[in-house]
Amino acid sequence: MFAKIKRLNIRNKMLLGYLAPAAIYLGLPVLVLGTADRVFNTFQEREKVEFAIGEASNMSVGAQQMVLGMRGYLVNKNQQFLTDFRTGVELARQSANNVEPKVKNSDQKIRLQKMLELVNAYYNDSNEIVRLFQTNQRAEALALFNTGKYTKFLNEFGEVNREFRETELNTIKQTTQSTKAALSFLVSTLVIGSLLLVLLGATVAWLISSGIAGTIDRAISSIAASSAQIAATVEEQERMASQQAASVNQTTTTMDELGASSRATSQQIETAAFEAMQALNLAGTGTKAVEQTLEAMATLKTKVQDMQGQIMQLSEQTDRIGNISTVVSDLANQTNMLALNAAVEAVRAGEHGKGFGVVASEIRKLADRSKKSAAQINLLVADIQKAINSTVMVTDEGTKTVDSGVNIASETAAAFAGVADAINNVVFSSQQISLNAKQQAIAIEQVVEAMNSLNQAAAQTACGITQTKVGTQKLNEAALDLKAVV
Repeated sequence: MFAKIKRLNIRNKMLLGYLAPAAIYLGLPVLVLGTADRVFNTFQEREKVEFAIGEASNMSVGAQQMVLGMRGYLVNKNQQFLTDFRTGVELARQSANNVEPKVKNSDQKIRLQKMLELVNAYYNDSNEIVRLFQTNQRAEALALFNTGKYTKFLNEFGEVNREFRETELNTIKQTTQSTKAALSFLVSTLVIGSLLLVLLGATVAWLISSGIAGTIDRAISSIAASSAQIAATVEEQERMASQQAASVNQTTTTMDELGASSRATSQQIETAAFEAMQALNLAGTGTKAVEQTLEAMATLKTKVQDMQGQIMQLSEQTDRIGNISTVVSDLANQTNMLALNAAVEAVRAGEHGKGFGVVASEIRKLADRSKKSAAQINLLVADIQKAINSTVMVTDEGTKTVDSGVNIASETAAAFAGVADAINNVVFSSQQISLNAKQQAIAIEQVVEAMNSLNQAAAQTACGITQTKVGTQKLNEAALDLKAVV
């Protein structure tokens, strides 16, 4: 029984602790009301019996008054005795009529009827004696009175009246004993019920308190273990977030350098295009213009080679950006996994882990944003790499064109038309390179903005992890305080 009660949850235990004493407490008034009803019925029955005994006594008094009145009348011939005689008859009859509805016992009804018959018979015979006296037949009246019939009336009436009264007294005695037994049972039941109520209340209170204490102790142990594990996880996340922030800062610096290099390349390309246009305008001035063109082409070749070197450097830096973006993506995945583990631990912690669960959810969101930003960076790096490859190809083509123009200008001055065409090709290529360089600069600016967003996200992640660490420490302190209270 106790094992089943211990398996109940706290709510059911508390409900049982209230219902069990309440059932006993409500059962006691029902028992008291039942016993009180029995006592009231006994009192009512006693009143009926006492009333019957009183009326029987009145009948006896009436019968005696009848006999005394008749004797006084026969001795003194006083009319007052005759009045007393008739008054006694009326008293006996009235008492019999009063008590008859109250009597339920068949034997008592028979006795009551017999007493009434004796009174009526005595009355009728006495009227005959009175008639004889009143007709001056005194001797006949005395002879009739002395037959012993009237003495027998008193004896029979007294015997029946005594039996009637004894029976009613026995009834009173039985009802009194029943009342005493009922009251004794009521007192015993109240005492036993009170003791049982106190015992049951104490037992249920002990079971509830022990169950609650055990449950709270287990919860505190679980919270303490979970908070310790969460604290270790948060410290690891804080370390990785710091590494991530450092990597993002380094990537941002690299992207700034790459942006500056791209802007310088664009300016150089614009300069090369301007010089190519000057070479084209000077192509018609003759040999001097050819020589100037050769010098310009040589200069252009050098600058294109320099630009090619800068483009190769830009390609290497772009590869570094791709590697950094991969590292950032890996860090975002690890942060996401840690946030997922933290959310699982928050769910296991129950009500105390809701706040930490919210922080873990925000960390997951930041990790997802970091992952998406890294993916965007990878896409931008791929676009930049394509543009760089295209620029390299165009630069190679420009170099070949410059070499061809130099050879043609050296062989013959008559090839000014071809030189003009070659210069036109150089101008066109320079314009294409300038356009690609501008697009590359725009893409790099977008990458820088994405890296700044990633940097802010990393800072927010580190701040959230710090807050989570503080909340975990407070949770651990609260668990220890609760354990001390229990």
